[in-house]
Amino acid sequence: MSKIKELLNEFKAFALRGNVVDMAVGVVIGAAFGNVVTALVDLAINPILNALPKVGEGGGTGFVGALISLLGVIVNFIITALVLFAIIKAVNAAMKITKKPEAPKAPTTKKCPFCCSEIAIEATRCPHCTSELKYDPAKK
Repeated sequence: MSKIKELLNEFKAFALRGNVVDMAVGVVIGAAFGNVVTALVDLAINPILNALPKVGEGGGTGFVGALISLLGVIVNFIITALVLFAIIKAVNAAMKITKKPEAPKAPTTKKCPFCCSEIAIEATRCPHCTSELKYDPAKK
């Protein structure tokens, strides 16, 4: 019984993590947005594309009809990709604004005053020129 409880706790921790929930919301919104774009392409762009071949081809069936359907799908993809790009760009910009800058890290090396080689900050003797360095406990 404790194994099942442990497994359920692991699943709960996985399912309620921030990025999993965000991804689920993104999938649902993406599917809904895909329906909006498909309706836009079907109602506004495909009629324009269907009207073009009728001038010289005598109808929108066969190869020309398949070509129009392909163009509709490509336009659908481009509109979806552009809008998602704009949304992601805006979210990334908002994340940069709210993100706190990281504190600078303490240095881990220093320069030997005699040979100018990089050495460990705690070093009391340079491994390159073997010069003895003053130990400063305040820099530790």
